[in-house]
Amino acid sequence: MTRRFFLLIPCGIAFAEDDPLRPGFNDLYNLKFQEARAVFMAWEREHPQDPMGFAAEAASHLFEEFEHHGVLTTEFFLDDERFLGGIKGAPDTARTAAFEKANEQARVLGEARLKVDVRDPNALLAVTLAAGMRADYLSIIAKRQFDSLSQIRIAEAYGKRLLAIAPEMGDGYMALGAASYIVACLPIYKRAVLWFGGVQGDKKRGMDQLALAARTGKYLAPYAKVMLALALLREKRPAESGALVHELTTAFPDSPLFARIVVE
Repeated sequence: MTRRFFLLIPCGIAFAEDDPLRPGFNDLYNLKFQEARAVFMAWEREHPQDPMGFAAEAASHLFEEFEHHGVLTTEFFLDDERFLGGIKGAPDTARTAAFEKANEQARVLGEARLKVDVRDPNALLAVTLAAGMRADYLSIIAKRQFDSLSQIRIAEAYGKRLLAIAPEMGDGYMALGAASYIVACLPIYKRAVLWFGGVQGDKKRGMDQLALAARTGKYLAPYAKVMLALALLREKRPAESGALVHELTTAFPDSPLFARIVVE
């Protein structure tokens, strides 16, 4: 069976030349998890109060767990039972602990910086990513979909604050778009529960927000492109999906991840 991959976590495509996290995110796209973490953890040691280093490290652990369980496949994404119900089996305890430790540190540092400056865009981005990744982990890996609701709400709230003060930081649209699209894919009885919890789904709005993240995101642009490509497949629009996949394989010609993507 041909394996077809998609992303759920942040990685970058249009970095500034001097972006210190660029080598790590590039390694992440090449599935070089240890190399990526070496970059992120070096940044943490040099800048222990910067929440983005810890958010990036958390992303590397979560992405590796997705890869281990085959989450990053179109078979998983297009199978409602798996996509909306989570992985088979149990998560790796060591990776889980490492992810939770780094993700919590990103949250704590980000919230501390927001107490000093409520308009700090770097802090807002970090806490948005931390809540979004926590929601992904609870829903997909831990299979605690309803427990992920509070994290979805937090990610949405921080994402909206970020975009209100820094609309050019398109990564903020990732949390909004992914949550809106995925919730809209749920069965009606589950969506009803989410509606009462303050989480509403809308496929079109979600895809529009993913498109914005794909165009303007600093770290999440490729993630948004793949999520959007697979959403387009779900919506029976393969030509548009294929165009996005072509952009990714052109941008990352040596990536084993993108080399395995097949759009029929």
